[in-house]
Amino acid sequence: MPTAHQARRERVLEAIHPGALLVFAAPVALRNNDVEHEYRQDSDFYYLTGLDEPESVLLLRSEAPHFVLFVRPRDPDRETWDGPRAGVEGARDRFGADEAYPIEALDARLLELLKGVPRLYYALGGAGDARVLSTLAKLRRRERQGTEWPTSIIEPAEVLHELRLRKQPEEIELMRRAIAITREAHLEVMRAARPGAHEYELEAILRRVFRAGGSERPAYSPIVGSGPNATILHHTKNDRKIRDGELILVDAGCEYGYYAADVTRTFPVSKRFDATQRAVYEIVLAAQLAAIERVRPGSTVFEVHSAALDVIVDGLIDLGLVEGPRATAIEEKRYSPFFMHGTSHWLGMDVHDVGRYRKSGAARPLEPGMVLTVEPGIYIAQDARVDPRFAGIGVRIEDDVLVGPDGPIVLSADVPKTVEEVERACAG
Repeated sequence: MPTAHQARRERVLEAIHPGALLVFAAPVALRNNDVEHEYRQDSDFYYLTGLDEPESVLLLRSEAPHFVLFVRPRDPDRETWDGPRAGVEGARDRFGADEAYPIEALDARLLELLKGVPRLYYALGGAGDARVLSTLAKLRRRERQGTEWPTSIIEPAEVLHELRLRKQPEEIELMRRAIAITREAHLEVMRAARPGAHEYELEAILRRVFRAGGSERPAYSPIVGSGPNATILHHTKNDRKIRDGELILVDAGCEYGYYAADVTRTFPVSKRFDATQRAVYEIVLAAQLAAIERVRPGSTVFEVHSAALDVIVDGLIDLGLVEGPRATAIEEKRYSPFFMHGTSHWLGMDVHDVGRYRKSGAARPLEPGMVLTVEPGIYIAQDARVDPRFAGIGVRIEDDVLVGPDGPIVLSADVPKTVEEVERACAG
């Protein structure tokens, strides 16, 4: 029975025929001096191979050999320091390569393997550009000898990212596991938050629960914004002391098996919302529920956003923060100081996952198997010219939603979200 990676390669080979696809592994990045950042493989490379080693290259060819890997050779000295390597034999035996070579052989072997290939799917702008272009130049010079070579370089996103956009059952299961771990982390943070603690203490809880649950890493830098920091969309310093009576916005998700969760919850450090906080929160929640209802086949991410926007604008008008009527407020973007971002993005191996939102100039319809976030918010800056009761309140509610055959399937539905659920979770 084919593995998930093998099935993906077969779908890619069918789509690129006749041609070849070339993908380089992610490079190692230095943190400082000779200390490296934690290694995380390129998503496209891992999607097709399951190999998470650097200094590797994948070549898929319409003609045999179809699946070729270039990898670091075994090296007992380096493996003592850095851990085991698959090596050339492992690339064949463990990862299913038809042929495998040491990475040092890439230039010579690529010259032979691209002969007779009419088109090459390769993402220009990466670390491999010089080697690829040099190989093509050498093949071009052999043209008078009757050598055919790739005369077209095609952006692989047209094939590969379209496949990644539609999740297979095994991918959904990995996302469910990432979300289940993320749920436990959010619950732990809700229980642990207290006045006088620092945002980084809650971040530490998130990271501990992620790792304890088997997650490799956070899917992105966790956001823990208390009080006015909740109005900063990408607040990641997480260094403020939390004060009594404030809201805390936590935007955090883990990665499991290279698939991301992305969940945001906003809750009161005092365990109960006050009247003003609750008024803002319930507007955002109503907007999110309206938007989730639009996540169904044939709809678009722009329609999902529009559903949320209508409710947000009505709520801002009711609170006296924006002057109506709704249509005029939307047309003139009067809401934008308080709701300045889109409602959804694709989710998968990358937290902002691949896939176009428009095709041929038109908004693409949602299809079963797509996964997207739904995350409206209201952000009232501390220095906003508003009724002082609202200043410094930030609320965002975010769920991960699968487009099902008949409508939305909220993968993160078990994370407390209603006012009553959140207050119970905060109280333990």
